[in-house]
Amino acid sequence: VQLVESGGGLVQPGGSLKLSCVASGLTFSTHIMSWFRQAPGKERELVARIYSDSSTTYYADFVKGRFTISRDNAKNTVYLQMDSLKPEDTAMYFCNARWRDTYWGQGTQVTVSS
Repeated sequence: VQLVESGGGLVQPGGSLKLSCVASGLTFSTHIMSWFRQAPGKERELVARIYSDSSTTYYADFVKGRFTISRDNAKNTVYLQMDSLKPEDTAMYFCNARWRDTYWGQGTQVTVSS
């Protein structure tokens, strides 16, 4: 199983980024997909989650109204559209797949700074 994130980078406050995570080696459509993040010196925290048929999503309070999670089961890909980024959004962002087992990607760095 492999989860590969991309789309991170350096962006100014108020800017946008779109993260992607491509999964392979698993039945993507059955898995609950999530984005987590971890800032230096802090614990990893859940950012957003989307269930297998996209009917149910969850967002942490600190990203509600700014981030949007989506998935394309035909492309084995989950996305995180991040708008109105703040410096406190700076972190390594990780893709997570969960069903019978749990899998993690290697992460993509997001830095929000002027």
